[in-house]
Amino acid sequence: MAEHNRLGVWGENLAREYLIANGYAIVNLNMRVGHKEVDLVAQKGSRIIFVEVKTRSTDFVDPLEAVDDKKIRRMVRVADAYVSQLVHPFEPQFDIITIVGTPETGHRLTHYPDAFMPPLSGAR
Repeated sequence: MAEHNRLGVWGENLAREYLIANGYAIVNLNMRVGHKEVDLVAQKGSRIIFVEVKTRSTDFVDPLEAVDDKKIRRMVRVADAYVSQLVHPFEPQFDIITIVGTPETGHRLTHYPDAFMPPLSGAR
């Protein structure tokens, strides 16, 4: 496995542990719809939370910059497909978790709950 893939898996595991420790129930990991993916799907109360995890070894470039309009549209499409299959109504929420660091150097995790609202149109 390439080093950047290992770093990403490590970051997703940290994010999952963080969410569980903060009262979230993880309901899906790396959920795919076609070629689109959401890293984590969690539930807390009446909300279903779609989480994008961005891990970088250094803060030379802000990990939030990787969550652009294209990524947001993809997340919304996956979320729409997921929510349409649910029996019980849940309020969707989109979170971003950034992690800067490595297993060797330590890390800084930042959680951005309700990071964005889905676009009203053009989420194709």
